[in-house]
Parts: sequence; C-alpha cells; structure tokens
Amino acid sequence: MKKISVSTLRPGMKFTEPVYIEGNNLLVPASVEVRKKDIERLRSWGIDAVQTEGDIIASSGSKGFEASPPTGPQFQDGGAEKNVLSPKETGLPEEQAPSPGAAAQKKKPGVLSLMDVQKNKGAYRSYLETIEKLDQVLTSIGEGVSVEARSIDNIAARLLQAVRDERDRFIGFILGGEVSGHEMAKSSVNAAILSALIAQELKLPNHKIMQIIIGALLHDVGMLRLPKEILDKRGGLSEAELQRMKNHPLYTHKIVSKELLYPEDVGLIALQHHERWDGEGYPRRVSGNAIDMGARIVSVADAFEAMVSQKSYRNSMMGYQAMKNLLSDNSRRFDPDVLKAFIQTMGIYPIGSIILLNNGALARVTEVHGDAPLRPKIRVLIDEFGKVFKQDDGDLIDLLTEKSLFIAKAVDPKELNKQGG
Repeated sequence: MKKISVSTLRPGMKFTEPVYIEGNNLLVPASVEVRKKDIERLRSWGIDAVQTEGDIIASSGSKGFEASPPTGPQFQDGGAEKNVLSPKETGLPEEQAPSPGAAAQKKKPGVLSLMDVQKNKGAYRSYLETIEKLDQVLTSIGEGVSVEARSIDNIAARLLQAVRDERDRFIGFILGGEVSGHEMAKSSVNAAILSALIAQELKLPNHKIMQIIIGALLHDVGMLRLPKEILDKRGGLSEAELQRMKNHPLYTHKIVSKELLYPEDVGLIALQHHERWDGEGYPRRVSGNAIDMGARIVSVADAFEAMVSQKSYRNSMMGYQAMKNLLSDNSRRFDPDVLKAFIQTMGIYPIGSIILLNNGALARVTEVHGDAPLRPKIRVLIDEFGKVFKQDDGDLIDLLTEKSLFIAKAVDPKELNKQGG
C-alpha cells in the first residue's frame, strides 16, 4: 500500500480505492470525499500517515496533489511514525522520558500512558465519536432545534454495548482526560459510562440501565438554558445567580419530559441528580430513598467525573484522590449502597492509576478486584532495580495472590515530572 502523509490530505480529496488507518481500519471508502473532520480526527489520534492501494481522483479540494509515500527515518520500519510522549505525558523525570523529535533517534524506553496505548484503536475512536454525536444533540437543543429522542436512544445503546465490550479501556479514557473541547458532551458521556458500570454492579435490569444512561447523557442539558454570562463567569456567583444555577435541574426536567417526551423515570434522574442523601441538596431537598435510584447513581458518577476531569479553572485530581474524597462522604451526599457499588467496580486505585509498591517499584493499575479493591492487578513500569520497561514489557502482577507486595501510595505523574527537574 502507498503511504500518504496526513499533512498532505485536504478536504474533498477522493481516491480510487479505500483509504485505511494502520492498514486495516477504514477511513473512507473508494470515491468518497475525505472530510475536514476526518483529517482533524487523524491529527487528534496522533496518526501521521494513512494507506491506500488507489490513486487520487481530481477534485476542487485536491488540485495538484500527488500520492507519494512519505520519506524520512521515521518511516524506515514500514509503519507510521511512532508516538513520542513528552516528559509530562509519561510522568517520568526528564532524563528517563523519551525526548520529542524523530522516532528514529535512539532513546531510553519510556512509560507510555494508558491513553497512548489505546488512542489509535477502535475503542478510542468509538469514545470520541460518541462525544461528537452527543455534542451535536446538545447543540441542537441549545439552539431550540427539534431533536428526536431516537437519536439519543441510539447513542445510549451504542455506549452501553461499548462499555460492556471495552469496560477497562473506557475507564482509562475517562481518567486520561486528554479530550479537548465539547466539554458538556464529554462530561455527560463520562458520567454515563460510570453510571452504566454502577448500575451493572447493582444488577439492575437492562431497561433500567438504559434509562440511567439516557438520564446521565442529558443530566446537565438544562444548563443550556442559563445565561451565558453566568456559565462563563469566573469567581463567585451572586446569590441571585447561584439560585438560577440551582434551577438548572428544573430546566433539564422540562426538556427531558416535555420536549423529548421521555418517561418520568428518566425525568426524575434529570430533576434529582443534585439532591443529597441527607436532604441538603436541590432543587427540592429530597432525601434518602425518596431520591430516584437512577439519580443517586448519576450523582456519584457525576461527582467523580467532575473531580478527575481537567477544567479550565482547575487541574484534575488523580483517580485515587477522587475516590478518597468520595469515601469520606459518610452518608451525607451519596447513597452508601451506590457508593459501595462504585468502589467495587472501580477499586480504590482506579484503572490507569500510577502506584508505588512497598519494594520501590512503580506500576500502573490494569484491573481491579471488586471484592478486594486494595489489591488490583498491576503492570510494572519501573522495577525495584530502576529498570524502565516499554508499554507492556513489565511484569503483570496480581496483588491478590502476590501477598508479599502491596501498594505504598498512589503517585501523581505530574509530581514525578517535577521531582525529575
């Protein structure tokens, strides 16, 4: 196959044969135009070249283009340029992290982030596409354009299936926090993923899980009916502005029930997701079991997502620190049974967490045990002798059976980078 540099692709280009990503993932069929969005996705996935057996079909967007293979040392192994992470992305000190530049340069093995391992695979593309589809729905609602509930149902159904097929990867995508833009859609998709995991752990029936996912996808849509000056305001809100902000569940309930015509089981999730177990929430100060189960689930998922996601006004928390915050709730904000189910499905050290073992080795959590949340499966990144491993070369250890090892503490990759100077 001929390799075509992504930098030379232009919207409107068409080829006589299908164009593929990494040899077997279809980008566009034969004679179908490459869209601007396709090119942007390739760049966001870190893909530098695509492949095709075909030739360019002249079009207004591609005049003068020749499909010549890219050259340079980064392509000498016959594949696209390898991903090169910055020290900040690897979480390693400067002298241990792979330096940016040509991949052909000899460098020390780096610790690849979970996001880097997964981002060019189908699961990550599915995750991005789900965010984009929901963003289109939210944009339409915000502009007062009629939206069919069926389009939201389809997003929810695909998301549930994806979570069942790729559970651990989707958790990793949430904790990776690397998707920029589409903030409300991203937050809502993440909350829906976490809500689905909790609902499955509680063994709720399938139709109820679907309702909870839909409720999570739409739980903040009422924010679109608030004045932009309130949403964009930096610093504290006035009492009147705060009250308007606290009314957004009422706006959400109206949109979900009156405009999208969802049943009240979904409407209650939208209405009550800011109610608290102790009755100190809003908008109606409902407490305990009087709060809808779906709303109790979305409340936990939404709180965790807010803590681990990067916001324009603050840094994200480590998954472990966010989990600690939830554990300190003491039945004030959250249903204890829902919180327990969340811990069982996520672990105290969520998938993707970087941890330090008692023997001095550094590792990444790869799988959790619901019945033993402090003893997950881990992949060694740097062993006790200081040897640094590539992505999946380090030992895979199950702390449930390896009794001599235990987690000493969670490690913030950003702190490692600071310590490395």
